[in-house]
Amino acid sequence: MPASPVRSLLRKTITAGLQAADPFQAVLRAVSFTGASLRVGRRRYDLSRYDRVIVIGAGKASARMAQALESLLGPRVDGGLVVVKRGHGTRTKRIEIAETGHPIPDRAGLRTGRRIKGMVEELTPRDLVIVALSGGASSLLPAPPPGVSLAEKQRTTRLLLRSGATIQEINVVRKHLSVLKGGGLAASTNATIVTLILSDVIGDDLGSIGSGPTAADPSRFADAIAVLRRYKIWNRIPESVRRHLRGGRRGLVPETVKPGARLLRRVHHEIVGNNRLMLAAAADAAQRAGFRTILLSTAITGEAQEAARRWAALAHLIASGNKPPLRRPCCVVAGGETTVTVTGRGKGGRAQEFAAAAALGIAGLPKVWAAALGTDGTDGPTDVAGAVVSGGTAAVARMMGVDLRRALKRHDTYPALQALGCHIATGPTGTNVNDLYLLLLP
Repeated sequence: MPASPVRSLLRKTITAGLQAADPFQAVLRAVSFTGASLRVGRRRYDLSRYDRVIVIGAGKASARMAQALESLLGPRVDGGLVVVKRGHGTRTKRIEIAETGHPIPDRAGLRTGRRIKGMVEELTPRDLVIVALSGGASSLLPAPPPGVSLAEKQRTTRLLLRSGATIQEINVVRKHLSVLKGGGLAASTNATIVTLILSDVIGDDLGSIGSGPTAADPSRFADAIAVLRRYKIWNRIPESVRRHLRGGRRGLVPETVKPGARLLRRVHHEIVGNNRLMLAAAADAAQRAGFRTILLSTAITGEAQEAARRWAALAHLIASGNKPPLRRPCCVVAGGETTVTVTGRGKGGRAQEFAAAAALGIAGLPKVWAAALGTDGTDGPTDVAGAVVSGGTAAVARMMGVDLRRALKRHDTYPALQALGCHIATGPTGTNVNDLYLLLLP
């Protein structure tokens, strides 16, 4: 672990970023309720015109969003159901919180998806649905189409997650294997819909966040097939999935909701928080601590190891003192979402993969630290948010017999970083706005 002053700065920077991305406060900033008037962004809704106000939702941050809506609307909320990742639930009074599997959808998620679909199907034009949506919803709310079982969708999801496909590409497939995604939820009801979104997608594309259950989807069945072929998993997915997608391409299965669809006239979206707000707060905290600070990017993408090598190259440039973009003491802040093309059965996540690769890239640089973490508090299928490494981490690893190169090759970074004491453990944070990357040079 880094020396005490760096540990303190790291803690302050991460805390400031997570507080700025707090879903409860994000909803309160975007929504207000006075008398019978509900304000969402620039829109106003006269609740006296609605018989019922129902809150539904999905995503790692949706429980805190539901809490905020209850605090605002009180008894005007007539019930609801929100689904979150296991361990990310919280206490509510009127809105039920269900916990299901992530990143692989499970049977509890299937049951919850059916309940939500049944709930909105009963509503009329005189009802208002407030949808609390955040990252993770794609996995938490499985609703496979007729002819595709949950087990078959699980196998397809596993293959996609390990393929190296981007989240946008994965969601193209997900939307075409669901009756709720790709605008399917909006198409299931006659009610007015207001979707509050805590975005975990670079660029805040409405169709990609949670696979866009209330948004238009420009992609087509042919695009989903192309993704599966591109990553060489078309012949490995279940035959039922291939049959469904081929049927959709031939027009035998209804497409997702397309831009301009009439039903979207009664749907409105409001982005209440995103990665940029979190990064700005983290950068501000570092600056107030006396560090020259730059917010480098909100869109770090690509393979985690490749992104880490670029991060390390920047560290070398700054440390060299030869016309650096920033002089010490400095902090570089960035966000985004990398990918990992997994081979083998190792344990880790994209943030830990980034950190382990960065440790090798900055090896030997004195007083340099790099950190990467998932803002939801869980990096991949692990119990940690990410990791922090220094220019001395690789040397310590050699002394301890920890082979970082082998760990990266096997995508088994969790045990290696655990042995080195590099993990960042926050526990479930209640939010989810992509990843946070830090480069510290005191």
